[in-house]
Amino acid sequence: MNIIMCSAVTFFIYLLAKNLYKKWSLPFLNPLVISTLVLIGMVSLVNVPVDTYISDAKYVTHMLGPATVAFAIPIYKHMSLLKKYIGNILVSITSGTFVAIISSFTLAFLAHLQPDLLLSLLPRSITTPVAIEISKDIGGLPSLTTIFVIVTGITGGIIGPYIIKWFSIKSPIARGLALGMGAHGSGTSAAMEYGEKEATFSMIAMIFAAWISLFWVNSLIPSLMNIMP
Repeated sequence: MNIIMCSAVTFFIYLLAKNLYKKWSLPFLNPLVISTLVLIGMVSLVNVPVDTYISDAKYVTHMLGPATVAFAIPIYKHMSLLKKYIGNILVSITSGTFVAIISSFTLAFLAHLQPDLLLSLLPRSITTPVAIEISKDIGGLPSLTTIFVIVTGITGGIIGPYIIKWFSIKSPIARGLALGMGAHGSGTSAAMEYGEKEATFSMIAMIFAAWISLFWVNSLIPSLMNIMP
């Protein structure tokens, strides 16, 4: 497969999965889930090495950076709300990133995972481009971190709306922050189904989670690494 064909096929499959989700809106039809499964089946069927596919689809992956930067546009539109609730945002996202790292470490530690697997798991609750860089800095495996981030995002994107419904969360800000912190990109996609405010605060949660996680890299994570056998 060449770069153009691989990128086009990836985009086309995701577009079909997204249209399928729009038509039926069933949680298990999440575009990330469907497109990932179809791509795995396609790569296996045509017997293309995974490394070859990843290399040929690198331009799709590189778009994660510009896509993250583009979040600044809706955030700018709602800057007044950001200023008004900045305290709530900082407290909730700081708490969220702390719990995410501690819970990941605790579960991995109890499961006796190897140190490189454990370190790869710690940045799972932040957006992929930043998670990859953090994984490199702390000695994790970026490829595994990417998988953990995707699984976290897909899971959160599927169950997040149900949790919001069960707990009758009505605030657009609370909905957005919860989905963005718990499921980053996939959560933001789910937040967009509620409205622009939810999507905006989900994006804010993603960005703040990345910033605050960089702080934990130099404080919390080194302390946890000292606990590892």
